[in-house]
Amino acid sequence: MAIILIILFCLIFLFVLEISNLLVDRNKVYNKNSKYYRFLLNFSTIVTLKAMRIFVKTSGFEKLPKDGRFLLVANHRSKFDPIIGWWLLRKYDIAYVSKPSNFDVPLFGRCIRRCCFMPINREDPREALKTIYGAADLLKNDVVSVGIYPEGTRNYGEGLLPFHNGIFKTAQIANVPIVVMTTKDTDKIHINFPFKHTDVRFDVLEVIPAEDIVGHSTKEIGERVRNIMLERLAAYEKEELEKFKNNSKPDDDSPAHTAA
Repeated sequence: MAIILIILFCLIFLFVLEISNLLVDRNKVYNKNSKYYRFLLNFSTIVTLKAMRIFVKTSGFEKLPKDGRFLLVANHRSKFDPIIGWWLLRKYDIAYVSKPSNFDVPLFGRCIRRCCFMPINREDPREALKTIYGAADLLKNDVVSVGIYPEGTRNYGEGLLPFHNGIFKTAQIANVPIVVMTTKDTDKIHINFPFKHTDVRFDVLEVIPAEDIVGHSTKEIGERVRNIMLERLAAYEKEELEKFKNNSKPDDDSPAHTAA
């Protein structure tokens, strides 16, 4: 009976979400964050994370600014990065700058638009610049905090892809700090589901104060952010290597160890 009620509740919620999304203009960029659509977004997200058995470990979140908005930047490994990110940082009302196709995703697409997420046209520098200034306006007007991936797209390899340093102009224009974060193992979610759970990590590494980016070029800011991320990514690799070595060591009672 309990399972039937849960399924019925989920179906009703999906119906409400879909009806609500019909009220969102898919061609409009919103400059007011909707608490109603934020609730729908966050609720559907936690249901998704639990259903897919995604377990998140965090560190450094105590470094986040206690007051005011900020620009969040991170490495990009999976389509789940922003989904987990907006849930973990839900009290900060993160709005991501994302590729236009993400706004056509069923259920989520129109909902994120109503929460001030912004599409960016990477093929048109002028349009991309408009998005950067629009994001800066949201920050200056204390509407939302903004999340952007400097790599511009998902990285399927090691390290980091080249940065699009122009995105750091957003923080300079809005005079807000930059929160540097890294993610780990989100790329394993689609491999593990539905048979295994996935442990992922989100680490806030450093908060660069607004006054520290004044007078610096976006290239200089990008290099600083990149170095911070690369240092943590190297630490991840070291952790994995140590884990592999420990798992490869024979037990004290094993025949191989006895023979040695």
